[in-house]
Amino acid sequence: MPAERGRWVFIPLGMTVLLCLGTVYSWSVFRKPLESDMGLGATESLLPYTFALVFYAIFVSVAGFQIARIGVRTVTAIGGLLVGLGYILASFSTHIVTMTLTYGVIAGTGVGTAYGVPMLVAARWFPDRKGLAVGLTIVGFGLSPIITAPLANSLIMSFGVRPTLQILGIAFTLIVLGIALTLKLPPDGWQLSQPTTNQTIRPVPQSYPPKMLKSRSFYGLWICYAIGTLIGLSAIGISSPVGEEIIKIDPVLAASSVSLFALFNGGSRPLFGWLSDRFKPHYVAIASYTLILIACILMLNVQEGQVATYLVAFCLFWFCLGGWLAIAPTTTLRFFNPDNYAQNYGIVFTAYGVGALLGTLATGRIRDWFGSYTFAFYPMAFLAIVGIGVASLMLRRDRPPSSSI
Repeated sequence: MPAERGRWVFIPLGMTVLLCLGTVYSWSVFRKPLESDMGLGATESLLPYTFALVFYAIFVSVAGFQIARIGVRTVTAIGGLLVGLGYILASFSTHIVTMTLTYGVIAGTGVGTAYGVPMLVAARWFPDRKGLAVGLTIVGFGLSPIITAPLANSLIMSFGVRPTLQILGIAFTLIVLGIALTLKLPPDGWQLSQPTTNQTIRPVPQSYPPKMLKSRSFYGLWICYAIGTLIGLSAIGISSPVGEEIIKIDPVLAASSVSLFALFNGGSRPLFGWLSDRFKPHYVAIASYTLILIACILMLNVQEGQVATYLVAFCLFWFCLGGWLAIAPTTTLRFFNPDNYAQNYGIVFTAYGVGALLGTLATGRIRDWFGSYTFAFYPMAFLAIVGIGVASLMLRRDRPPSSSI
């Protein structure tokens, strides 16, 4: 196929890779069976997931600096092998330490290694629609729990938790390795033969900060990304407990509502990518924080039995977290030299790691200190206000030194 048509194949391929990697968000399906099988407490059973998120965030940055040297196919293949190996070795673990090392460290490293490649491939093949292409590709990661969590649960019911880890490990290895063989970047100097005629897409200036880490816009983006992920991951971690403890809904309904939230999380990614193509990033960021603030206000005033209010608020939380996973890579492409996108976004993505670590720890502490998850929404609201201020002042393109614009 001509490149203009054939490039669309890379989006579903990238979505499939991220669908496999996104199973890390389905850890809750494995927790209860492993707690019974290994005699673990709730805090211990969370360790593999926490370590997986941390190593995932670290190795997105590490892999970003290796893609240019060893290529997108090799990096993706290494990531797929590590994910599969982590799952398979985890199935033989009999202690929480080995489970954390296998699932948390090895599989988490694999997720981080392969995560950025599909987005890089999409961004390079779609210079005219970078935000939309990246947003569509990353949908796979956001929607993964909707598909992989029921699949894993069904396998656990049929075969047990340990065989399920083995089955998923083998399947993910084969799928990711197969797709890795097809991935490639466009040739140097490749351009669309018929550039887009959509005049609403503003051309990206070719002047970028020579050193990203000395750029004000980098720190604005990093802080905004950290705030967005901290709030979003905090909300994700307490979605079901809040429904059960504050709203007093049935535990089955609380658990099933997560599928609804995941739809909003996945659907927001192409939408926010599309918005980031057409509007200045600080406007999109402010809109996201405003929605978060509305969700916090709803939860601070919710009463027992107000299921609709709870569902609306948490749909907004999940929606905005998915949005940030599209806003951040698109803004990185827009603000900094796209030729160095893999390295640049790897550095920006460390904000996700900080948000994940603080977000998963803070809400539990607040619940222990104050006896209710309600008090978690006060700092979330405060951070949303801080985010609006930071986005307004710092999430703007640096002016070129020689420019008077």
